[in-house]
Amino acid sequence: MQGRQRRGMCQMVGPTVNEGDVRTETPAPPGEAGGVAVRRRLRALAETLRLSPSQRRLARYLIDHADEAGFLTSVDLAQRVGVSQPSATRFAAALGFAGYPELRDAIRSWMLGIDADGQTEEVSNDFQRMIAHEVRNLTVLAESLRDPTPILEMGRHLATSKPLIVIGLRVSVPIASLFAYCARSVHPDVRLVTNSGSEAEDLISQARDAGAASALVFALPRYPRELLTVMECARRIGLRVNLITDQAISPLTSAADATLAAAVAADLEFDSQAAPTALSMIVLQAMFDALPARQQQSLEDFDTSAAERRIFLAP
Repeated sequence: MQGRQRRGMCQMVGPTVNEGDVRTETPAPPGEAGGVAVRRRLRALAETLRLSPSQRRLARYLIDHADEAGFLTSVDLAQRVGVSQPSATRFAAALGFAGYPELRDAIRSWMLGIDADGQTEEVSNDFQRMIAHEVRNLTVLAESLRDPTPILEMGRHLATSKPLIVIGLRVSVPIASLFAYCARSVHPDVRLVTNSGSEAEDLISQARDAGAASALVFALPRYPRELLTVMECARRIGLRVNLITDQAISPLTSAADATLAAAVAADLEFDSQAAPTALSMIVLQAMFDALPARQQQSLEDFDTSAAERRIFLAP
C-alpha cells in the first residue's frame, strides 16, 4: 500500500515568520516568474539574514544558477558548492523553511510565478490542492526539457535494443505496462518484467542472451528493495539500465546508467503520477523517432488494420 500518513503535517512552500520577526517577503511583480523571480526572492531573503560563510556560498550558487535551483536536491547543492548535505539543510532552515524540500518547493513556485502559499488560485479542498500540485510538477517537467539531449539519448538506446526490456514492480507496474503496450506497436520485441526474484532474473538473462542491450526501469515511490536487486542484476550481465523515477537522487540512481526524473504529487493518501506518465510518453516518442522508417511505418499499418477490422469504437 502506497498511502502515507500525512494528516496534521505542515507542508510549507514558503518561509515561516515567527512572532516578532520583522522580515517580510516582497510580493512578486505581476507576471514575474522564472530565474529572475528566483534571484530576486533569494536575494531579498539572504540580505535580511546573518548567514554563515558556507550559507552565503549556498545562497550565491542558487542565485547564480536560478534556472536550475528548483531541480536540485540538498545532496546536489551541497556537492556543487563543496559543503556537507546537513549544511544545505541548515541553510534552508536559516532562510525560514521547515527543511530543504520546502525551500525547493518555494523556488519552484517562484519560477512559475505562483504565490507564496503555493497556489495559482484559491483552492478549497485537498482534491484541488493535488491538482494544483500536479500542474506545478508538469510545468517543472516542461522547464527541464529545454535541453532534450538526455531524452533523445535514452530514446536512441531503447530503439537499438532488441529485445527491449521494460521493468516495473509494485506501484510502478501500471506505468511500465502502459509503456510496454505502446512500444510494442512499433518495437519488434518488448519484454515486460513485473515480477521480482529469480523469475525476473531469468527473464532478463534470456533477453540479454537474445541480444538485448538496454532495460528501461520505472521506479516510483516507495522503492521496492527487490527492484534494486533486479537493476543490479541487469547491470551485472551487461545491460544499460535507463531509469525513470520521481527524483534525480534516490536509493536506486546509483544502479542506473541514465536517470530521468519527474515528481509525483503526494498530497493525498496515494501518490498521483501525472508527471512521470507524461515523461514516459516523451521517452516513448524519442524512441519512436530513433527507430528506422520501416518500424515507424508499422504504427500506421496497425491503424489501417484496426480501422478495417473495426477494433475500436471511435477513431
